[in-house]
Amino acid sequence: MKKTLLKQGWNILSSALVAAVVLVAVSLVLLRMMGYQVFNVVSGSMEPTYSVGDLIYVKSVDPDAVEVGDPITFVLNENLVVATHRVIRVDAENRHFYTKGDANETADAAPVHFNNLIGIPTLSIPKLGYVSDFIQHPPGTYIAVGAGLMLLAALFVPDLLRGKSTRQEEKEKQEEEITV
Repeated sequence: MKKTLLKQGWNILSSALVAAVVLVAVSLVLLRMMGYQVFNVVSGSMEPTYSVGDLIYVKSVDPDAVEVGDPITFVLNENLVVATHRVIRVDAENRHFYTKGDANETADAAPVHFNNLIGIPTLSIPKLGYVSDFIQHPPGTYIAVGAGLMLLAALFVPDLLRGKSTRQEEKEKQEEEITV
């Protein structure tokens, strides 16, 4: 009886864990399918709005829709470094944004051309950027794959073992019936 309750508890726990992981993964994939790009925050220039290690989802927007006060994500230089800073001035005539990080004391030295705009961050998930960065590079990739396989094993192994023990019990009963 106690063993049965333990198995039921384990099944419920492992199923809930797998369901939670799948739900989070599907949600994150759906956002990407809806046109959002994902970036890790790697500096504290936008604190407290976005902290180091946050994961931000950026939606593409028309440059003309950007207003003073909006945070924007943009290509910073020819090395394709990406940054997110707040717009402090829009020069529509020359097609430039002037930006500044919330935590920075001075404005950015160079304006951002409208062509370098990636979009506006609309969703931030605190600290998930650390996880994202970790699983994108070995050994984090191997650990993530291993953890996924362990979750699947946790879900299916108890059923497989139960099936094996049930078959073994049935075989023993048949042998008892034959000998009787």
